[in-house]
Amino acid sequence: MEEKQYSKAHKLLLNNRRTGTVSGVTDVISFDIAEILLETEQGMLTIKGSDLHVNRIALDKGEVDFEGRIDQMAYSEVTDFQRTGASLLGRLFK
Repeated sequence: MEEKQYSKAHKLLLNNRRTGTVSGVTDVISFDIAEILLETEQGMLTIKGSDLHVNRIALDKGEVDFEGRIDQMAYSEVTDFQRTGASLLGRLFK
């Protein structure tokens, strides 16, 4: 199986299942108190939990900070999700 080459570094830092930072983020698809969905250099990252909050989005640097009770984190391929419309930030700043 051939391994994909990625252009930017991707890093995931999780502290005590309460706070986290993700780098290598290319887009924020959605977020609410139960789930955060990010497109990263390594694929789609789904973060599930409760009382989740996104504290900082810096897409120019490819970084997202979040907090809450993190119960699950999972990666999947970008093609597994049907993306409709613009990104979250694109929809916010129409």
